[in-house]
Amino acid sequence: MEFDKFLEAVSKVKNISLPGEASQFKMSPPFRLELVEKQREAMKHARKASVLALFYPDSMQITNLALILRKTYKGVHSAQVGFPGGKVETTDESLKHTALRETREEIGVPEEDVMVLKTLSEMYIPPSNFHVYPFLGTTSKTPNFIKQDEEVEAIIEVKLSDLVDDQFVVQKIVMVSSQKEVEVPAYNFEGNVIWGATAMMLSEIKDLLKQVI
Repeated sequence: MEFDKFLEAVSKVKNISLPGEASQFKMSPPFRLELVEKQREAMKHARKASVLALFYPDSMQITNLALILRKTYKGVHSAQVGFPGGKVETTDESLKHTALRETREEIGVPEEDVMVLKTLSEMYIPPSNFHVYPFLGTTSKTPNFIKQDEEVEAIIEVKLSDLVDDQFVVQKIVMVSSQKEVEVPAYNFEGNVIWGATAMMLSEIKDLLKQVI
């Protein structure tokens, strides 16, 4: 979809109710509810993080979404695909500020270039005990991406047309923290498999955008 047409359409999301859990659960791993139940006490002291779903025009003025492949490290989100974002710092003015700051740090898009259109539904992530607050935003410039080498292995560009196309929803066998193989719903964009919390957040974005584009 051409970016100027996308901008005109996506402005309407401000007045649309969020699909919320109904959308998120379409891409929920089968074991999620059990994990959440086990974390009831820990949830009371969960840390906060913010992420940004950033849509932008590529060099051909076609609408894309920026995702990142995280570095391999000793942690629950090692080598996973996600949104640019991270934990809330004490110096952050707001959750939105966190998402914008982290986006600049991780992929090099300045805060002043981003227009945040909507706050999306909060997501709790049991393995890391985080409440994540996603935001939907756009930048009218084709970004000159600069990845943060310490944390980001690669920047992944997903076409909007692929995001809203159901043929990219698949079932994948993944290894979970309990060292068991489990089949989960996932997105597969050119070999980049996205599952878990990121897929659940993408599902809400997909359902929201399909109402306006």
